[in-house]
Amino acid sequence: MIEEIKTFYDVQQLLKKFGFIIYFKDKEDVYEMMEQEIHSLYEYNLITQDRYIKCKLIINQRRSEQ
Repeated sequence: MIEEIKTFYDVQQLLKKFGFIIYFKDKEDVYEMMEQEIHSLYEYNLITQDRYIKCKLIINQRRSEQ
């Protein structure tokens, strides 16, 4: 069963499933590291292109809200 990625929390949970728990004091560093890890998962075909794009959009949306 594939969960739908809709929120920033969903992106964090997806990363957590692959063993990534990302925490930095600076929020910009958090977003940058999340993008890098999502990109790595996509490069190794561990997530679909659709999930990759949704995750990137959600991270960028969160970044612009800050």
